[in-house]
Amino acid sequence: MLDRVNYAQLLFPDFSLIACGWLLCRFTALDRRVWDQVESLVYYFLFPVLLFHSIVRSPIDFGVTSHLLVGGVGVSLAGIAMAYALPWLPGLRGRIDRRDHAASAQVGFRFNSFICLTMAERLAGAEGLLLIAVLIGVCVPLMNVAAVWPMARHGGAGFLGQLVRNPLIIATAAGLLSNLLGLGIPAWLTPTFNRIGGASLPLGLMAAGAGMQFASLARGKALAVSVLSIRHLLLPLVGWGLAHLLRLAPAQAAVLLAFSAVPTASSAYVLAARMGYNGPFVAGLVTLSTLLGMASLPFALSLR
Repeated sequence: MLDRVNYAQLLFPDFSLIACGWLLCRFTALDRRVWDQVESLVYYFLFPVLLFHSIVRSPIDFGVTSHLLVGGVGVSLAGIAMAYALPWLPGLRGRIDRRDHAASAQVGFRFNSFICLTMAERLAGAEGLLLIAVLIGVCVPLMNVAAVWPMARHGGAGFLGQLVRNPLIIATAAGLLSNLLGLGIPAWLTPTFNRIGGASLPLGLMAAGAGMQFASLARGKALAVSVLSIRHLLLPLVGWGLAHLLRLAPAQAAVLLAFSAVPTASSAYVLAARMGYNGPFVAGLVTLSTLLGMASLPFALSLR
């Protein structure tokens, strides 16, 4: 098992990029006018290419990994249900801004797929990479739809209309369809896709830092604590319960527990901001989630 120092090293690049975006936006000529354009580039082009490529190249072997898939989908659905239910829970009813909830519910169940890949490789080597690739291929489409739905519904826009126009959903659906049909990306195009994907995450994280306003977190403390508790405390417990219930092999159990405890997706901020919601609030949640991952990952893996 990795020690705590290595968890900090694993998560430091994401946190440092968020900090760079915050500093550049506030103390240089690269102000909001620049970062608005960066957000558009990431949302409409870079992230969709990354999602499509990630899903197309992830082999989905339903036979070998059926129990793990049940566990991964179970963790995902549990997170979605808990995040959606927050405004109706006793003690939170009336204390949560519904519009902020629509934008930040995704923080409670989405996951940083690149940290997942790194963790899986360190925990179980090549087998771990295969296992997490299957989870990513199946769970990313589910979570992207679940992330868009509250914002489309709260905004009064038709859900299906939002889905067919959302670039992340289009890329996810196209990638999953190509995967199931056995279609791939030509070898000569792969380096280009790799470079586009490699550019998307740093720019997305820096855009999140540029949009971050800590004052917005203070105004929504109950919501922030709730969604981060789901992501970093409750979902690891759900993952542990499902790993035991399904009697997963050690490698599969380790991958499921890591999947349940990693920080939220860095694209959460860009999605909320581009759909017209409280981007600074979601950016703050992404930052806190990155830091909390240093505690939730050791906690989850200690449950094995």
